[in-house]
Amino acid sequence: MARKILFLVGDFVEDYEVMVPFQALKMLGFEVHAVCPGKRTGQRIRTAVHDFEGDQTYSEKPGHNFTLNYSFDEVDPTQYHALVVPGGRAPEYIRREPRVLEIVRHFFEMGKPVAAICHGLQVLTAAGVMKGRRATAYPAVGPELTLAGAQYEEVPVDQVVVDGNLVTAPAWPAHPTWLAQFLEVLGVRVEGV
Repeated sequence: MARKILFLVGDFVEDYEVMVPFQALKMLGFEVHAVCPGKRTGQRIRTAVHDFEGDQTYSEKPGHNFTLNYSFDEVDPTQYHALVVPGGRAPEYIRREPRVLEIVRHFFEMGKPVAAICHGLQVLTAAGVMKGRRATAYPAVGPELTLAGAQYEEVPVDQVVVDGNLVTAPAWPAHPTWLAQFLEVLGVRVEGV
């Protein structure tokens, strides 16, 4: 049986931060379930593209519709090997759902691999699992990490911070490194050509 990975998403999740890892992990043979509070299998969420164009913060453009392939109400976190929390605007509101926070806590309590990127760290801080952890995120989330008791590390937008089972990155330009480090934490080896 394929190892299962759970994605916690919501409307206006960052397009690249859900699409790219979702497709890459499926391509590698993982069974990947993307869920959103209040939505079921086959329903869609809207995404947003965040870009870095020299302004004080990212710009935002309409993304794609992303079809959920599993129902949030059916999630049993004990059945998953790892968790991915993409960024965008979704984390600011899905973190208000008590069941989302329970799910996140399960992964940390069990020491399972967790990959979070950009604003996805807002879900982890709300779950109260970041005290004493090292992590990075989109710089605007840095103060939240610090207030949650984490050691926030500001790194270039294409780099990552790995702290045991936790792999974090500031934004989608880090995908090559973020995904490679996540695969290493998962114990997966991919050989080049």
